[in-house]
Amino acid sequence: MKQDSIHLIDEKHLKESQKIFKLLSNPTRLQMLHLLEQKRLNVKEIGGILNVEQSVVSHQLAHLKKFQLVSSEQIGKARYYQLNDPHILDVVNETIAHSDHVMRGKKHGE
Repeated sequence: MKQDSIHLIDEKHLKESQKIFKLLSNPTRLQMLHLLEQKRLNVKEIGGILNVEQSVVSHQLAHLKKFQLVSSEQIGKARYYQLNDPHILDVVNETIAHSDHVMRGKKHGE
């Protein structure tokens, strides 16, 4: 292979991608994204489903919102959150599928 045909990820995209992978490394945030893929929910509902304090939910949602993964809408007295960037779930779902292969000790395609 010729050296000039090999390209690296530019530094700006590499750093931003690293931040997103770090964001996705939190199990609570992953569960929230999974929930919000299915239904728009408010902080109280998410906290009840995940059995975590509402302050924790709000804090984690703020991180997800900062990276444009969720958005919110005020409806009455409650703020409802929904997935803002559905293609991030391609990354999440592929990772879950890969983890299943690893846990079963199988190679891809087996």
